[in-house]
Amino acid sequence: MTEGERDAFLRSQPLCRVATVGPSGRPHTSALWFVWDGTALWLNSLTRSQRWTDLERDPRISVLVDDGGADFLRLRGIELQGSAEVVGEAPRKGAPLDELTVPERLFGEKYMGGDFRYDGRHGWLRVRPEKIASWDFGKLSQRT
Repeated sequence: MTEGERDAFLRSQPLCRVATVGPSGRPHTSALWFVWDGTALWLNSLTRSQRWTDLERDPRISVLVDDGGADFLRLRGIELQGSAEVVGEAPRKGAPLDELTVPERLFGEKYMGGDFRYDGRHGWLRVRPEKIASWDFGKLSQRT
C-alpha cells in the first residue's frame, strides 16, 4: 500500500489485533479498538488487563489491522511493530493533556458518536511504529 492508502485504511478499520509478550515469553493476542493519527497508533486499553500488564513488563508490541474475508483478492492489511508507551494518567480520568487532544477526538468521533467519554478504567497507549508491513492482494490482479 502507498502511504496514503495505508492512512486511509487505518482510519477506516474498526478493529485491530494486538500481540504482546506474556509472562512466559509466549505471545498474548487480543482485539481492540484503535485510532491512527497519521504517525502513531493509539490504543485505549483497560488498565487491569493482561495486555496492559504485559506492556508494563515488556513494551514490545505487534498490531495487525486487516480485512477481506473469503475472497483471496480482497485480502489486505497492515502490521505495525514497535513499543507501546503510556500517555497520560492511567487509568484516564480526564486531566487536561495536550498530547491526548487529537486521539481522544478521533476516538470519540470513530466509536462514540462525537465526544470521548472517560470511564476511569482505561488508559492510553501510543505505538510509534518502528516497522510497518502492508499487503493488498487486490493489486496482484493489476500486475502484468
